[in-house]
Amino acid sequence: MAQPILEIDDLVTGYGRTQVLWGVTLALNEGERIGLFGPNGHGKSTLLKTVSGLLKPWRGAIRLNGESIGGVQPRAVVDRGLIHVPQGNVLFPQLTVVENLRLGAYARRARAEREPNLARVFELFPRLAERRRQLSRTLSGGERQMLAIGVGLMGAPKLLMLDEPTLGLAPKLKDELLDAIGKISRVGVPLVLVEQDVEFLVALTDRLYMINHGAVALDIASTDRLDHGEIMQMYFGKG
Repeated sequence: MAQPILEIDDLVTGYGRTQVLWGVTLALNEGERIGLFGPNGHGKSTLLKTVSGLLKPWRGAIRLNGESIGGVQPRAVVDRGLIHVPQGNVLFPQLTVVENLRLGAYARRARAEREPNLARVFELFPRLAERRRQLSRTLSGGERQMLAIGVGLMGAPKLLMLDEPTLGLAPKLKDELLDAIGKISRVGVPLVLVEQDVEFLVALTDRLYMINHGAVALDIASTDRLDHGEIMQMYFGKG
């Protein structure tokens, strides 16, 4: 049996004295796409921050391709190919679109692939190609989200984690992002996707984990035969 790309085992952490994660265990296999959903404030973003090194684990293990990365510095995590695109479009507002993208390839392993990856980002997001010389602070919310994902792709990810990429976006822009993220995953980039829009998750992922009160409340092995009504019943406990 193939070794999972990402293994999280009994992960516990929090902020200050406040515990947020209570023994999270999950795994991501080669070429797989997993979705995380659940109520706001129950640990989904905290989980991604801990995996990417932005937050230290209190207990438990995080392994990337069999190598422990729990507590490793974020830069070292990026060097290993794990790219985290957080909420909030963390961009350099006074830099242009293309300058932000080029900075995304700062890791040594990504520099050699910078130009082909830049062409790939512009193919995925034609709007960014049109606005390549525009300051990122002048972009619309949807365009900034496209740019944030593009910056992540410039890091040549072996594993891509996206935290609520459709937050606050209009339905048309959600559809554009769904199409782009689908193309990313179809070329073999394993994906961890956090979303409140469950239909968006079902369209893009192979398995779902529901995170509730900082723990895995449900592990849905396949989304193939799962409809929105069933998800809502799991989410709220009623139909």
